[in-house]
Amino acid sequence: MHIIIHKPNIIYNFAPHNLNTSTPHHLNISTSQHLNTYNIMYNTENKQKGRFAPSPTGRMHLGNVFSALLSWLSIKAQGGDWVLRIEDIDPQRSHMEYADLIMSDLEWLGLTWDEGPFYQSERGEIYEAELKKLTLRGLTYPCYCTRADILATQAPHESDGRVVYKGTCRNLKPGTHSGPAAIRMRVPDEGEGIITFVDGHYGEQTVDLTTQCGDFIVRRKDGAWAYQLAVVVDDALMGITEVVRGRDLLLSSPQQIYLANQLGFVPPRFTHLPLLCNTVGQRLSKRDRSLDMEALRSRFEAEEIIGMLAYKAGLQESPKRVTAEELVAGFDWSNIGITDIEF
Repeated sequence: MHIIIHKPNIIYNFAPHNLNTSTPHHLNISTSQHLNTYNIMYNTENKQKGRFAPSPTGRMHLGNVFSALLSWLSIKAQGGDWVLRIEDIDPQRSHMEYADLIMSDLEWLGLTWDEGPFYQSERGEIYEAELKKLTLRGLTYPCYCTRADILATQAPHESDGRVVYKGTCRNLKPGTHSGPAAIRMRVPDEGEGIITFVDGHYGEQTVDLTTQCGDFIVRRKDGAWAYQLAVVVDDALMGITEVVRGRDLLLSSPQQIYLANQLGFVPPRFTHLPLLCNTVGQRLSKRDRSLDMEALRSRFEAEEIIGMLAYKAGLQESPKRVTAEELVAGFDWSNIGITDIEF
């Protein structure tokens, strides 16, 4: 992996999938400190590692399975390991029974993991330590705004309803507010936080953190850990070298790259994939009960589901029955399109 940092621009160029880096790029000068503090196994052998990190807020649906399958195939085609991490940081929506069902469904599909499961709900002390580093450097601040406050001053920036926070609480004097507060991560001033990275499937991406993302939350107002901090810390400390996920998370990548850099980590390669959509172009979700794993397992065998997804992805010429293992040898990202897939 090659990292080139220019000021004011930060440019990350990632090695292509078929190249194996020669040094343990996820390690840096803080490695010994992390080992002593957390007693976590690092990827000291420089092994390629992918991960699947579902949230246990419902039964997996076909879109989740599609992401899991391509993540599994991509890392197995490189001779690497696949890590299972349960992202149960939302205490109100996460349920252990869904985590158990996710693991049952993955095993039934033949998508077995090499490490884990790791549960984010058990890793709060680790996130606390990393947040403290950011806070001591003045990179975070408390935010008292409600979503209604933010919407009142800013229209949604994108078609998905995302709102870019304008920094209302960024320069508040200490003691001027009280009550519950979220913790936000400061991004550079406009024009100084431009991040360019090469996505493994969609190519070069350039994002201005200030205008397209804004200061983002790293800890919620209710005390729960925010996705961006938890995922960056876990990917680094678990030695993840490749992240494969849906293109709806493309904009999370520059935020995670920036946050990883501030914590002294080098981020993994990011590869985003097209979404599975219904006939009216809406992304499949856990609300599509007819395509969740409970319904699918009652109607199909595992090899039929893998075969259908492989066909839709362009990995085979027909929706014939196939196991995930049988797809590894011929897996190639160039066979997968970039447009969303109707299912």
